[in-house]
Amino acid sequence: MAKTREIKGRMKAVANIKRITKTMQLIANAQFQAASRRATSAKPYTQKIAELVGELASAATAGGGVGDQPLLRKPEPPVNRELVLVLTANRGLCGGYNANILRTAMGFLTDNQGRQVELEVVGKKGVGFFKFNGTPMSRIHTQFGDKPKFAAVEELAAEFMKLYSAGKYDAIRVIHMSFESMSRQKPVVLTLLPLQKPEADGAKANGATGAAVEYDFSPDPAKLLAELLPVTVKTRLFQAFNEAVVSEHIARMIAMKAATDAAGKMGKALSRKFNRARQTAITTELTEIIGGTAALE
Repeated sequence: MAKTREIKGRMKAVANIKRITKTMQLIANAQFQAASRRATSAKPYTQKIAELVGELASAATAGGGVGDQPLLRKPEPPVNRELVLVLTANRGLCGGYNANILRTAMGFLTDNQGRQVELEVVGKKGVGFFKFNGTPMSRIHTQFGDKPKFAAVEELAAEFMKLYSAGKYDAIRVIHMSFESMSRQKPVVLTLLPLQKPEADGAKANGATGAAVEYDFSPDPAKLLAELLPVTVKTRLFQAFNEAVVSEHIARMIAMKAATDAAGKMGKALSRKFNRARQTAITTELTEIIGGTAALE
């Protein structure tokens, strides 16, 4: 009897866990839908800005305007120092999401041991990991939350551009989870600054249309480029935050679905075990009754 009572207690516990994981799966699904809409709506703007910058860079190359942009060139002489921003989640229960990002970050730090790397971290999971490993962090960002606002990201991007233009770093990079599709997300090391020469993007855009298009710019392309390059940095950083949030919700949704399915299978196995134990107990009781009756005859 004690065994059946124990199994029944485990069945109730598994059923409670299943309800919790199912609820978390539904919440993650709803959050993914909202985050996906934000990321999808921002992506065309980011791509169009990159195309426009490519056109302006191509037009400004003849006048030598591209070389004057501090966001496109590395400091001279090099300062042998880089800034790395790592984007992690504030919560767990999202499979290997945080582990993959942190593994990529540690690999990057290991590969650049000969350089001075300043580490900035977004997310409680990343902060806890680097503290546990004794990895020094120059700054911790707690202002973004689960739904990063463009104003907060814009402020951080402006600070990065100011530091880079002043020659404080050779490069500023962002390590985050890139969202490619529902079934594919991968950790990437994005070079935020210096911006890559955008001529290739402009050429690619022209090649896609099948014909080169000439534009008349007013004011001149160099001035327009100086205005749009900061916008490009801000939109790229905001897109990285959006993709990180979408990837986190997908990972949590998949992890909670797997946990719900596992709880369902465990519940069925416990139910079969309980039925067998109960049948064994009934058979034992019947045997004892029959044996006692036979002894009285």
